[in-house]
Amino acid sequence: MPLRLLETVIPDEQVDRLKRLLESWPTIGEWYDALAGEKVEVRILAPAEHAEGLLDLLEQNFSMYEDFRVIVLPVQASVPRPEAKSDTVLHKEESVGPGTDRIGREELYQEVSHEARLTRVFVAFVALSAIVAGIGLVWNNVAVVIGAMVIAPLLGPNMALALGTTLGDLRLAKRALFTNAVGISVAFAVSLVFGAALEIDPAIPEIASRCEVGLGSIALALASGCAGALAFTGGMTTTVVGVMVAVALLPPLMASGMLLASGDPRRGVASLLLFLVNLICVNLSGVLTFRVQGIGPSTWRRADQAKRAARAAVAVWVVLLAALATIIVLARGWLA
Repeated sequence: MPLRLLETVIPDEQVDRLKRLLESWPTIGEWYDALAGEKVEVRILAPAEHAEGLLDLLEQNFSMYEDFRVIVLPVQASVPRPEAKSDTVLHKEESVGPGTDRIGREELYQEVSHEARLTRVFVAFVALSAIVAGIGLVWNNVAVVIGAMVIAPLLGPNMALALGTTLGDLRLAKRALFTNAVGISVAFAVSLVFGAALEIDPAIPEIASRCEVGLGSIALALASGCAGALAFTGGMTTTVVGVMVAVALLPPLMASGMLLASGDPRRGVASLLLFLVNLICVNLSGVLTFRVQGIGPSTWRRADQAKRAARAAVAVWVVLLAALATIIVLARGWLA
């Protein structure tokens, strides 16, 4: 089982209280080391799925003390093999979620928010992946297109937007939205340069396939968003899942700009509609997956705010998806 080591410092008179609190938790081990200034360093080894509850427990009971901080560390191995307390029973609200095996909220937040940063490296990777994708589309080379998806950093900002919405964290959501907008703008600008500089043949299969919106495309985007959220909450590598999200977003965006710049507005708009549908579906399924996984704020006040934010976001995504579907149906004759 994946393990986490939680480290914190509390006043020495609070040690007995902490021990009583931990009696109902399935920890692997607990260590207490006396420090100068009548303080005690506490280390708690526990299964990763209980790290969130333990973190909330420590914060709720000891955050009022000076310089309070909890450090959560991943554990590669522990000898002897760990066994949690067998006689402990968690209350429903203390478990990480009903039937879920995921990392803690704070650990997830740190990982996702890091991926949402707008940096020069992010912009460079977006530009490079757009260039490679454009070449792959023009050459009708699937391998090159897939290679572009490997380096496209589009998973992070979209999952950060979904997580920010789920937690009601407007700061994270705004940062992710801005990073996403910059990445999309950079890729679209590259596609316009390709379309203006090269002769684009809309009959190329790799381009033509990005001019049609179907149930398969929607299913791909929904599955990509769900897989992205599950990869982050499960603490797994996101490289392969990032390819899935990039496949849903980058090729139709590139095809749209290339076709529009080359003087084919009909197919260019069709590709743009496919991109927008996929973008909405990725974020919609991301929010729903985070909610099903039991991701939420630690306090009830913020939990109520997060529920409202998540419901509003889902409603907005559904309305936008319905509006795009209506446009596609009404304009089917022109787009065909």
